Amino acid sequence: MPVVVVESPAKAKTINKYLGSDYTVLASYGHVRDLPPKDGSVDPERDFEMLWEIASDSKKHVKAIADALKDDNALILATDPDREGEAISWHLEEALRNRKALKKDTPVSRVVFNAITKTAVTEAMKTPRQVDNDLVHAYLARRALDYLVGFNLSPVLWRKLPGAKSAGRVQSVCLRLIVEREMEIEAFRPREYWSVKVILTTPRGQEYEARLTVLAGDKLDKYSIENATQAEMAVQAITSRDLTVTSVEAKPASRNPSPPFMTSTLQQEASRKFGMGARQTMNAAQRLYEAGHITYMRTDGIDMAPEAVTACREAIADRFGKNYVPASPRVYKNKAKNAQEAHECIRPTDMTKDAAALGLSDDQRKLYDLIWKRTLACQMEGARMERTTVEIGSRDAQVGLRATGQVVLFDGFLKIYEEGRDDVEGDDDNRLPQISQGEKAEKKTITPDQHFTQPPPRYTEATLVKRMEELGIGRPSTYASIVTTIQDRGYVVKDKNRLIPEDKGRLVIAFLSNYFKKYVEYDFTADLEEELDDVSAGDRDYKDVLSRFWRDFSAAIAETSELRITEVLDKINEVLEPHLFPPTEDGSDPRLCPNCGAGRLSMRTARSGGAFIGCSNYPECRYTRPFGPPNPEAEASAIPPEGKLLGEDQGDKIYVMKGRFGPYCQRGELTEDNKKPPRQSVPKEWAPEDVTLEEAVRLLSLPRLIGPHPEDGVNVWANIGRYGPYLKHAETTSDRGGTNANLEGLDEVWTVGMNRAVQLLAEKVAARKGRNTAKVLKELGEHPEAGGPVQLMEGRYGPYVKWEKINATLADADDPEDLSMERAVELIAERAAKSGKKVAAKKKAPAKKAAPKKAATKTAAKKAPAKKKAPAKKAASSGD
Repeated sequence: MPVVVVESPAKAKTINKYLGSDYTVLASYGHVRDLPPKDGSVDPERDFEMLWEIASDSKKHVKAIADALKDDNALILATDPDREGEAISWHLEEALRNRKALKKDTPVSRVVFNAITKTAVTEAMKTPRQVDNDLVHAYLARRALDYLVGFNLSPVLWRKLPGAKSAGRVQSVCLRLIVEREMEIEAFRPREYWSVKVILTTPRGQEYEARLTVLAGDKLDKYSIENATQAEMAVQAITSRDLTVTSVEAKPASRNPSPPFMTSTLQQEASRKFGMGARQTMNAAQRLYEAGHITYMRTDGIDMAPEAVTACREAIADRFGKNYVPASPRVYKNKAKNAQEAHECIRPTDMTKDAAALGLSDDQRKLYDLIWKRTLACQMEGARMERTTVEIGSRDAQVGLRATGQVVLFDGFLKIYEEGRDDVEGDDDNRLPQISQGEKAEKKTITPDQHFTQPPPRYTEATLVKRMEELGIGRPSTYASIVTTIQDRGYVVKDKNRLIPEDKGRLVIAFLSNYFKKYVEYDFTADLEEELDDVSAGDRDYKDVLSRFWRDFSAAIAETSELRITEVLDKINEVLEPHLFPPTEDGSDPRLCPNCGAGRLSMRTARSGGAFIGCSNYPECRYTRPFGPPNPEAEASAIPPEGKLLGEDQGDKIYVMKGRFGPYCQRGELTEDNKKPPRQSVPKEWAPEDVTLEEAVRLLSLPRLIGPHPEDGVNVWANIGRYGPYLKHAETTSDRGGTNANLEGLDEVWTVGMNRAVQLLAEKVAARKGRNTAKVLKELGEHPEAGGPVQLMEGRYGPYVKWEKINATLADADDPEDLSMERAVELIAERAAKSGKKVAAKKKAPAKKAAPKKAATKTAAKKAPAKKKAPAKKAASSGD
């Protein structure tokens, strides 16, 4: 029976249910091969040859598929219907051919379906095709580009910018967006403006609200009233005049629904409505897709299959009535340039089922409900409204006010769904009472309101994805991973759902913008994405794309080889000067050290990563302040260069101080007689400027002796180290030996007792033993040439062959269960050659020194008794 391969076991389970016992459905568990994270995996000198490696976790899955193919006569690759899915199918076929699991006559086909439903799967099985090489080439190009950037640019960052972790082809551009937005916010200067609101009454006593729009005969714009004085003058102008309704105008209006979801809009709406991050959204969508509830969730497409449109219209009529169904279906056109990759929109596979009918978990339920409502809404009638504008003015035309209102005549799609907004603006949804032209408008209250312009908002994951989409950066399959990567690298933090760049992120962008400017430009990145789309459409050769990119990129890398760190820091200081050292109000030098009055302030990097502002007169002047523009309030509460005196304890002054390796507490003064006063680092969980005298004294009491270990009498200590709170089992804390074990919380340093300490130390010893012992899978026997046991071992990164001190990893095509001694010897020889070792033929050595036959026999006879004693010695030895 044919073997059908999909990515995940959940998808396999659903498909197996539809195909039945005529097929064997197995999961590859995602990508089976990847480029090993080492130099040379993509070789530009060999026409961009790529060296793939089967992941250790994937070997057993590939073996399971290979074993199934021994008895079955066909392979059907049914991975996801996008570039990534095509790549997994290609990798799997290549891996199986390399291990000769596919015979020459074994038919291999590719099927794709946009939804995991019985109809979609069975129809796909009727129309198989071959793996699409154009899509594979687009994947290869993207993967090679990402590798070439990451493995060539990241080492430059490590050498030239301490604390930087990595750079990526798209992640760096995405990081630039966040950094530039933060700099816009910091450079923003709020502008004051006022508005005037008036509560008016009709002759019938009904109230309504109007806003001042004309003053002194001039039409007002947003900033016309600049201050409180002008606002008061406006109030006086209104107060002193009688007002009349000059016009009432009612206009029909309509609102049409938004298109159905594609990947980016789904991520945006899930963030707006539920605060879900991009990764969380995609994980929930993946589970819904694999369970057969929605169509494929990585798509640029917004069109809907004709049969789905029909089903949608029927569901609307059934639930809400025929008046909610438009006369003809709504048509939405795809944005994707490449028709091959323009999948259908994200929609339910069964329009009649709402979230309540499926019994889903929380995230899946919320997301399905969103998709179901948006899908039905996109095929519903538009909402019909009536918008009314009322103009009110004085007889001399010096004062004018406007009141607006809106009435919904028919709710249409609003009955089920309304799209969220990133930035809430005022709306004219309030209803107005009956107002007639020419009637008097009596003034009840006049209220001036002060406003200030707001800086541009920080990005959320959703608005960042939206901006990336607008710029043409990234693709549906990569949005979530890009946004997640910059957070995992510590370049960006998320606070209240908003993305804020860290010092490391700012520095990386400052460096790249100056030395690799082209590669963090939005247009360059977008153009490269278009070229990859051309490759997937078959309109461009992927190696041409790689060749042109590498020619310029490798030259840019070479240009930085002679750069010194001091040059880089000087350049970054220059670039960031407007941000770090803005002009002062009194016109004085913003870079003059406020502490010593002589040194120059500049940006410096810390060994632990990140940056700060320091004085050029260090170590004579120890002035520092946080990275960023001056903040007098923050500096006032910060630790001064000479340290912050907390008080006294037992006659000693207790300080909290800033050092080159971080903040610390100190007992006593640093003097000629006391060159090494007791010190203890402030834990990272504590804000150093908020440390109290009591906390400092507790810190300075460390290390704490818990007592002698009940088993051996050796001391057990509790202390805080560079990696957090820990236990030490040794005579003194300065001993290099002994056993260390982590404590779970900071407070345990002062509270942990001996029983708990003994337990944690014992667990650490047991874990260490377990980690260091590799499991023997099979004894292969004696090495046929050199002697000594050859073993097949199970290691942390997969099976390997062990002989003496040589460990040889199995190749991708090697099956551990069928490994022969002959193959093991080859692997050992290859590994020995690479490491410069020699496999000596120990057993053949005596034969080379052999004397004539008679002498040899005689010698052997003389030695015979000694040979008889040898086993007795071994037995005694093993018995001991």
